[in-house]
Amino acid sequence: MWDFFKRKKDSPKHPVQIELKPINYSSSVILLWAKAIEGETEIQKGLFHNGYRELYHATNAIFLVQESRDWLMQNGYAHLMAMINTCEGHKPAGEWLLKNNMPLLYHLGRSVDHEQESMQWIVANATQDLIILARSIQYTKDQIEENHNDIHSFGKDL
Repeated sequence: MWDFFKRKKDSPKHPVQIELKPINYSSSVILLWAKAIEGETEIQKGLFHNGYRELYHATNAIFLVQESRDWLMQNGYAHLMAMINTCEGHKPAGEWLLKNNMPLLYHLGRSVDHEQESMQWIVANATQDLIILARSIQYTKDQIEENHNDIHSFGKDL
């Protein structure tokens, strides 16, 4: 029984460092991503098939799909996963973003988590497409939270 708690023998003793890939998208791609987050599955599939696999997986990660969360971490998109974790109120993820000079992702995540200062920062420093993205993520995350707190929709993530 105690074997369950033991470290797997094939797991590395030290974390493997993976180089972060750039995440610089046009406004149209950001707006398509926002639509995918809002539930447009055809757009999400289109992102996947047109070279934006990370946005496909980031959308799934927002919906709490563990395989996509793992994919982001293993494929150079830990900064996207840190932003998503920041959206969910995980302070160490936000601190990591700030430490690694990613204030836009930090404030995007904090604004999704209803942090007023970050909302103001996003409005003052980000483009309109990123503000729309933040609101799309916020709406979706709020719906997921509401479903998790509703006994009648237990286990349903939209």
